[in-house]
Formats: sequence, C-alpha cells, structure tokens
Amino acid sequence: MSLFEKIATRVGLLFMVFLAPLDPAAAQTASPAALDPGAQETLSAINARYNAFRTMEGDFIQFAPDGSRSEGSFVISRPGKVRFRYDPPTKLDIIADGKSVAVRDTKNATQDLWPLGKTPLRFLLSDKIDLLKDAKVISVDVQPDEVAVIVSESTVFGAGQLALYFNPQSHDLTRWVVTDAQGQETAVSIYNIETDKPADPKLFTIDYQRLLK
Repeated sequence: MSLFEKIATRVGLLFMVFLAPLDPAAAQTASPAALDPGAQETLSAINARYNAFRTMEGDFIQFAPDGSRSEGSFVISRPGKVRFRYDPPTKLDIIADGKSVAVRDTKNATQDLWPLGKTPLRFLLSDKIDLLKDAKVISVDVQPDEVAVIVSESTVFGAGQLALYFNPQSHDLTRWVVTDAQGQETAVSIYNIETDKPADPKLFTIDYQRLLK
C-alpha cells in the first residue's frame, strides 16, 4: 500500500479530494493553461465573489466511488481556518487553524497533522483568493448551467488534480470532484450555504498535546 493510500484510508474521502494523486503520465504533462480572456474574466469573477466575504458555512454530501454516501457540516473562516465535521456513523473531524491541518479519527483515537501551506487547502483558505495567480489552472469550462475549473497541485502527498464547480451566475462554489487513475470519482456537493456569519474561534482549535502523548 502506498503512502497516499495509507493516508487516504486514515483520513477519509472528503480530505482525499484535496490529496488525490494523478495518473503518473498526467502528473508529468499537467501544466497551467494559457487561458483565453473569457476564462480569465470568469476566474476574476470567482475571485471577487470569494474575496467579498470572510466566513462561509454549510452542509456537505460526499459520494464515494462505490456509491456510499456520507454527510456533515463545515465552517470556513479566512484566512487559514476550516472545520469539516462528519455526521455519525463516520468518525472524522478535519481542522485547519491557520498554520496546520489536523485530521482526527475519533474511532481509532488518532490525530494526523500536516502544515497547511503544504496542502491544496492553502489557496482555498488564503487571505486573498487568486485562482489566476496562486493555483495551477489546467482548464476553465464555462457552460450555461455550471463552470468547471480544473486545478493541478503539487503537495507533500504528491501531484493532485481537483475539479471545482461554480454557479455561472453567482459564482458560488457548488461541488468538487476528483477522478483517480482508475477513472473512479469521489464527489462532494455543498448546500445550505451562508456567508459572513460570526464563526466561533473554538471550532478551529487543534489539540497539539495529543501528538505528544
């Protein structure tokens, strides 16, 4: 079992969409696209939408390649903070506190920790989001009902590719999808979204002492 597979098994499929590896051939050839003016304008509109608020919260539904479904809620507080909480029976908690990302497995009483700056979460949680500058955008596909932005990332876990989908009118993020080397897809949809609500700072607290025990 590869290092990525071990990590994916531990942290679950929601975090997997930020870490999924590309087919090695795709990883070698993937590079930022030369975007046409229309695509650049779309990315600028998405940037403006997300830089207009500091917090976002809502619910998510996750669909695994085998068809299994799990749900939960999330809170984002930029810069650098996020909390993903799974509903039972899944026993995972994902926290970013501005400098680190912790994945708590309450079933096995474990916690794994990585630097936030070494994960793709960094550009989604940055103080000022700029997909034109900070992300390696492979393509932008603007359709009447949806905008798809394909991003390539190199992280501590290896190369990865993520498809982000937005509402073409409001430029709100609606879902993301990862396709692995075998063509299997993991999808996460978000809904009941609210922005600029006060976020409790305690939601983003990581217990670093747990790592010392």
